[in-house]
Amino acid sequence: MESPEYIKTSMAAAMTLGLKQGRFYRNAKLYCINLLLTYGDGCSARCAYCGLNRVRPGKYEKKSFIRVDWPIYSTYEVVKRMVERKDEIKRVCISMITHRSAKEDLITVTKIIKEGLHIPISGLITPTLLTKQNLVEMNEAGVDMIGIAIDLATEELFEKFRGPVHKWEKYWSLFEDGLEIFGERKVGSHFIVGMGETEKEMTSVIQKIYNIGGFTHLFSFFPEANSELANHPQPPIDQYRRIQIARYLIDEGISKFSLMEFDKIEQIVNFGVSKDDLEEIIDRGIPFMTSGCPAENGTVACNRPFANSLPGPDFRNFPFIPTPSDVERVRSELYKQ
Repeated sequence: MESPEYIKTSMAAAMTLGLKQGRFYRNAKLYCINLLLTYGDGCSARCAYCGLNRVRPGKYEKKSFIRVDWPIYSTYEVVKRMVERKDEIKRVCISMITHRSAKEDLITVTKIIKEGLHIPISGLITPTLLTKQNLVEMNEAGVDMIGIAIDLATEELFEKFRGPVHKWEKYWSLFEDGLEIFGERKVGSHFIVGMGETEKEMTSVIQKIYNIGGFTHLFSFFPEANSELANHPQPPIDQYRRIQIARYLIDEGISKFSLMEFDKIEQIVNFGVSKDDLEEIIDRGIPFMTSGCPAENGTVACNRPFANSLPGPDFRNFPFIPTPSDVERVRSELYKQ
């Protein structure tokens, strides 16, 4: 059962489409159907933190990804379910893996979806496999935004955790090609906090993405069982909260890296805004929500409930607007000693 005839869905998407039973913690809603191309011989990359790593023990079709199973369904059955629930779904994201067939199959799956319903489609792409012309073809097929999982804040960390298959220069080169083809703020970057970078390094690379016309989707590292980084710790919660604020301020054009200040271990000590403005921004709770591709109305559609933490009171990305009590908890995490 391989793509394009078959496709994997996230567990959250399978639940949303009625293909799996279950309910979301605090009645969270998923607005983006996350799909993953699938092949019997799997992904050829060796990203140390990824559940799909080709040397991770187990058969590929049984490997978890982001700590949960991704069940396989007929692509046409998935589209049928999306059509039935079209008023609840705001976007679809089709993710490539590092496989020779993936660039053509992403286009094919996009066309199948477009035959069934009018909906924005993102492509989470693998630059290693692609040329600028491939991006043109994706855009012509109906992909309106792309995401590029650079993941690591520095070239050194990228080479350590994503090499030798993927190359830092290729990812950045294709990012700029994507901006030329899809347009400003139509190309998103993924970055994972807690991989050994400093807060200054992460904030700097988020600013770099913004300066060239992109925006950032932020994740907190969460170990995948039996992966090469199964014993790697999560970043301290206060570190992640500071980076969430910095990302929000940069992507919203409120502040910038050059206005921020860092201490001797490169932690953020000044966000470049007044204390009153910072407290007001924290009160809104928006910086602590999932950052992702938007719906047609501009609100985040790809809200990935509990994608980088377990469901429960300690989750790190809110898939909904935080309540006042949520904000108070976040504030205590942010300012903990």
